[in-house]
Amino acid sequence: MFAGVLLVVVLLAAGAAVALISSKPSLSADPSALAKIGLPLGGGTIESVNVVTGPHSRPIPIDLKGKQVWPTGTIAVGEQVTIQVVVKRPGWNSWLTGKTKTLQLKLKTPTAGLRHRYLTVRNGTSLRVGFKQPVAVVSYGQSATQLTRHVLGGLQSSVKLPRSSQAGSIWLAATPRPWETAKPQLVSWFPSGSGASAVAYPSPGTTIKPTTPITLTFSKPVSKALGNTLPPVSPATEGSWHKLNSHSIVFRPTGYGYGLGAHVNVALPHDVSLIGGQPAGTAEGGRWTVPGGSPMRLQQLLATLGYLPLKFNPKGAAPAMTPSAQEEAAVKPPAGDFEWRYGNVPDALRGFWQPGADGVMTRGALMAFENDNGLTADGLPGPQVWRALIGAAVSGKSSSSGYTFVSVSEAAESLNLWHNGHTVLTTPVNTGIPSAPTATGTYPVYEHLSSGTMSGTNPDGSHYNDPGVPWISYFNGGDALHGFTRAQFGFPQSLGCVEMPPVTAGHVWPYTPIGTLVHVV
Repeated sequence: MFAGVLLVVVLLAAGAAVALISSKPSLSADPSALAKIGLPLGGGTIESVNVVTGPHSRPIPIDLKGKQVWPTGTIAVGEQVTIQVVVKRPGWNSWLTGKTKTLQLKLKTPTAGLRHRYLTVRNGTSLRVGFKQPVAVVSYGQSATQLTRHVLGGLQSSVKLPRSSQAGSIWLAATPRPWETAKPQLVSWFPSGSGASAVAYPSPGTTIKPTTPITLTFSKPVSKALGNTLPPVSPATEGSWHKLNSHSIVFRPTGYGYGLGAHVNVALPHDVSLIGGQPAGTAEGGRWTVPGGSPMRLQQLLATLGYLPLKFNPKGAAPAMTPSAQEEAAVKPPAGDFEWRYGNVPDALRGFWQPGADGVMTRGALMAFENDNGLTADGLPGPQVWRALIGAAVSGKSSSSGYTFVSVSEAAESLNLWHNGHTVLTTPVNTGIPSAPTATGTYPVYEHLSSGTMSGTNPDGSHYNDPGVPWISYFNGGDALHGFTRAQFGFPQSLGCVEMPPVTAGHVWPYTPIGTLVHVV
């Protein structure tokens, strides 16, 4: 009897020893956490947990909650992750099974792909998006970089999204677990029907940057909606169309893009309905607006290029000398200060300076720049002018003329020519007679002729025609600085012009190109 009991005890002890020896710790994927650790029979402790990802074994911070391994940050979906765990067995049986055991697990974080990116939605029904795997979090919004995150009440195979129009697009990212991140995708929906329709991103009618890509997504494959013809883009823009997938194309501007202040139009065939578009002849057009540059940045560039009697000193790093960086700065100008380039600036000229606002000094400087660069010298900063300004800044093409200010006194019948901080000359002149006075005010020179014919009507109604008038600089209507032969000067004798002896006018003329300010008091 005793021998039998002893045999049973021996057998049970042997079985327990075998069980202890065969029991091993485990490491496996977890449906909620990143992984879970199983301890061997008889207990043990987790000595260390290391998690790395990527080809360069980038460490991932983790938090051990019980036997679950949780990342403390976010990990992208589809990421290759390697987990290494060291488990220490209890000391009383470590002589049988070894003191520690190292476990390793390689896994890929799960993804949740969209079932469909192009949806047809009937009127009165909700917009619902389905996933190939249930998701715990969805993030969506009108911009790929500004998404609103929504944690769902459990795993869901589809979600309802907001919809404010019969067609449109929305950026969407979804993950099976809250600690994952996913790259957003553009989901588009269209009204039901047999005709082709399209949505644009950004939406037509919105404000875009000069280099903003425009994406068109069609309810049908691009080849069926457009055939072999790609949509024209106006104004003519450097760049090209690219096919993203079977339903989408994108126009990517290059260089200076559409230009500052441009009104961009993309035309589609008449049988393709562009949601939010407008009729444009026989086509449906999407229209966007690029904001113009600010007056402050206009002055900063004109000062930097030497067209103003001031310098601009930026605070901090100046914008990079690339078209895109300079266009960004044109809309959001950098901070900085202006300082006068010369020490003895005439008081009247100082009074015209209005930083950040349009004024005669800025207008004249812009006219000078336009004239130097083969543009219409109207002082209006349109898309072409901004492109030329930025091009000059990028290439370092500055003014070579310096800065001139002409003051005319009707009381003293004299002209003072100030250039680059120095008075070049002061001379008697003839201004307008009382019945045809020279208009007071400040005007930029708008026409610059070495010789020309001046004609008009005398106060008595008779006509005059004077060919070969030398050294003409028109500044206000028919009023001009010019040379004229008179017996004497220093008296009102003209019909509104500022007359000088021809030799003197010849000295003045090179200093008064288009854009030069003429100040008459």
